[in-house]
Amino acid sequence: MDVIKIRKGLDLPLTGSAALRTTDSRGVGLYAVKPGDYVGLVPRLMVAEGDHVRVGDPLLCDKHDSRICLTSPVEGCVKAIVRGDKRALLAVVVECDGGREMENGDLKSENEPTSAHDPQFVKEAMLRTGLWAMLRQRPYGTIANPDDSPKAIVVSAFDSAPLAADNDYALQGREEDFVAGLKARATLTKGRLHICFRQGQRLAQAVTNGLDGNIELHFVEGPHPAGNVGTQIARLCPIDKGDRVWTMNPQDVAVLGHLMRTGEYAPERVVAVAGPAARNPQYYHVRMGACVESLLKEQLPVEGNTRIVSGNVLSGTRIEADGFVGGYDSLLTLLPEGDYYDFMGWLLPGLRKHSFSRTFLSGFMPEKKGLKLKFDTNRHGDVRSFVFTGNFERVFPFDIYPLQLIKACIVGDMELQEKLGIYEVEPEDFALCEYIDVSKTDIQPIIREALEKLRKEGA
Repeated sequence: MDVIKIRKGLDLPLTGSAALRTTDSRGVGLYAVKPGDYVGLVPRLMVAEGDHVRVGDPLLCDKHDSRICLTSPVEGCVKAIVRGDKRALLAVVVECDGGREMENGDLKSENEPTSAHDPQFVKEAMLRTGLWAMLRQRPYGTIANPDDSPKAIVVSAFDSAPLAADNDYALQGREEDFVAGLKARATLTKGRLHICFRQGQRLAQAVTNGLDGNIELHFVEGPHPAGNVGTQIARLCPIDKGDRVWTMNPQDVAVLGHLMRTGEYAPERVVAVAGPAARNPQYYHVRMGACVESLLKEQLPVEGNTRIVSGNVLSGTRIEADGFVGGYDSLLTLLPEGDYYDFMGWLLPGLRKHSFSRTFLSGFMPEKKGLKLKFDTNRHGDVRSFVFTGNFERVFPFDIYPLQLIKACIVGDMELQEKLGIYEVEPEDFALCEYIDVSKTDIQPIIREALEKLRKEGA
């Protein structure tokens, strides 16, 4: 087991990390499948309002590949089909009626031990239950193509993003499912399955005891984005044009393992509710796509506006108080809204403002455990001309020139983008660059737009 050391990056000292206690909220009434969470998916609706669905029944599929479906996480009735501009499908909402789960045996084969190691059986089971949509590929960040054979599969067993869920805690008691899921995933590639841990992570011991020859363990050290799967791929199996590398979240791997072991599709997830605005940060045991309204009743502050982010503060998606957890997310972050004007803020010493460039005195203060800095959504300035500071290279751990790649994406030079390594990155890899950018440029949408153009050109 080798050690990968990441030296470039930045850990944000946000307060409000989730306490290690869990509330069982699997009785949430509403759940939603949102096609917008899945890059490249062109949805075709397969149900109508009022239809009764079971766990694992398809709600919609991809127009370009009908094998790829998004399925219901619960048994119940289709309550609403939400559409946006130009009748774009935004969500399919299912109201749970407390019915039975998918029966054990619905997906079992006659010879379970051998089938669990048969790649065709694993693929068909994942496609049938909709779990295949949790399997993403690089480049582009789209749902993996079932007909592809990736050069490798990479699983990041920890998340270094601010306030991220602790996978050791989230997967407590599910270690056997996690190992079974890794073994099932390893059958889907002729290459290696790489799994990355933090030093001292308890989950690593469980995996070590169940290792197969096709699975390699790695330990990763360093600041965020050390836990980003893109950072790990760049060190373990760099992507060239035409290569494919698949990834999957650890909790989804455990869902796959449970499916292989028991034949039961149980799309459960432990979600952390955290952030400076959370009154009682903790974990909740839910099903995928759960409505957050009931989870946040005791979390939202009584006074002041609060922004709810599905995911982390750097690359998450803003949702409403009656919204739904994102398809790939295991974190809800609550931040105070920065809806105020900070008069003469740049002249003040800024003792409680986080400063990467040492614009404020807080940038010169030694890091202390428990030091509370003020974080909210205020941008502290307007968008301005793109300023070249040289700071991006200090937080960007790829062997890529980040500023030059961003500029190539802005001007739409695809040939230059390929030369600069566009296939190795996703928008989340530029989240820290966006955070420290003095020009307030929205870098992640720029990268996503460039990747989408390349994907469509390649298609």
